[in-house]
This record gives sequence, structure tokens and C-alpha cells, in this order.
Amino acid sequence: MNKIRYILFLLFSLCCYSQSVIYSDTLSTTENVLATPIDSLYYTEDILEDTWETTPKHFDPKFKERYQSKEYQYETIIDSKNQTAWDRFWKAIEDFFSRLFDFRDVDNTLTGFEIFMKIIAFIIIGFVIYLIVRLIINKEGQWVFSKNKKKIMVSEMVEENIHTIDFKEIIQQSKANKEYRLTIRYYYLWLLKSLSDKEIIEWDIEKTNSDYLYEIQSPTLKENFKYLSYIYEYSWYGEFEINETDFSKAEKAFEKAIANK
Repeated sequence: MNKIRYILFLLFSLCCYSQSVIYSDTLSTTENVLATPIDSLYYTEDILEDTWETTPKHFDPKFKERYQSKEYQYETIIDSKNQTAWDRFWKAIEDFFSRLFDFRDVDNTLTGFEIFMKIIAFIIIGFVIYLIVRLIINKEGQWVFSKNKKKIMVSEMVEENIHTIDFKEIIQQSKANKEYRLTIRYYYLWLLKSLSDKEIIEWDIEKTNSDYLYEIQSPTLKENFKYLSYIYEYSWYGEFEINETDFSKAEKAFEKAIANK
């Protein structure tokens, strides 16, 4: 029994010794690996080197002469010898204006006369732009310096002085000239003055017809005012010409509303 124990103990001791030797070898190998210099390591991927042979390329010193033939001339060259005096005149004008409006004068070779002409040219261009804008904005479309073919309407002045105008007089004048659209406008302004004097509305040049309609309390007067406003807007803003028959009907309706107390 003691022999068996002794044998088992001996086997156990041998196993422990073998494990310690293996562990010691592992540490030794690790230390050797860590102690290896970095310079002795090898890369797994090699860098490719350029092995192509390069040969310098030389151009023919006279290669530009090949492109001086007519096949390579993309601009029209005019021979000054074949030009007439008129052609040379217009060529000089063209060169002058090209230089005048050329802003790439980095060499500052402009003469005093050319600088003066540049200023004059800019003034002329600005004035032309001004005329174009005035022509577009002008609602009548007439030329700036010409008189309007249509008679200047004094209705704008009348509208600003609604309480100081003798409407009977200006209506009589416009009727004599058969200016029915303008006469209806005068009648409508006269109606506003009448309603303002009666304190039915509060007249203001900034108000619209809808504003006045809202201020009228009487249902009958409101309907009449709505109808007369329609006639006025149809004839004046719609710019529809009115014949004498239609004007006579509208005139009676306006006079009735103005005389109504």
C-alpha cells in the first residue's frame, strides 16, 4: 500500500515538473520575441518600384509653322489694302468703341481724351436707360418729350379738391366736348361730395368705393350707390367708350342720387 502511494506521489511530482518546464519555455520564447529588434522584421507586402524607362520627348522647333496655313485660321483677316475709305472709317469707329468699353486696360495706356470719352459714353448709356424706363412706366405710352395726344385730364386735380370744385361747370364743359367717360367720372366725384356734405360718408382720397358702400346705412341709397359705382368703374377703369344714349341714362341716375335729400 505504501509502495502504491509512493509511486503515485512520484508520478504527480513528475507531472508538476513537466508543467513548470513548459511554462518556463513559453516565457523564454515570448521574451525572445519581444527582444527582437524592429529593424529585423520583414514586411509581408513589398512596395512595387517603377521599372518603366522614360524617354524625353522633343518637339520640332518649327512646329508652329504648320498651323499658319489657311486651314488653321479661324478668324477672318481683312487685308487693309483691299479696304475702301468707308470700310476703314467704320473699322476705326469699331476699334475706338471696342477700346472705349474695354475694361482690361491693365497697361494704363488710355489717353486723357479716351478717359473723357469713356465718361461721356457712360452718361449717354445712363440717359438712354432712363428714357427706356420712363417710356415703360408711362401708362399712356407716349414719348417723353412729346405731348400726350389725349387731353390732360384735370380729374386728378378735381379728386384732390373735391370740396372746392364747381362740378356743374366742368361737367358742362366735358359734355360739350362729348367726353362722356370723363363726365361720368365728374358725376361720381360730385356724388361723393354730396354724400360727404350730408355726412352720410366720410370722404377720404385713400378710401375705395367699397369703403364708402360700407358706410352708407340706407338700404335704398346703398343699392343706388352700388349701381352708380358699377357704371363709373365700367366706363372709367374699363376704358369702355360710352355712346350718347347710354350716357343720358347714367346722367339721370347720377342727378337723381345727387339731388336726393
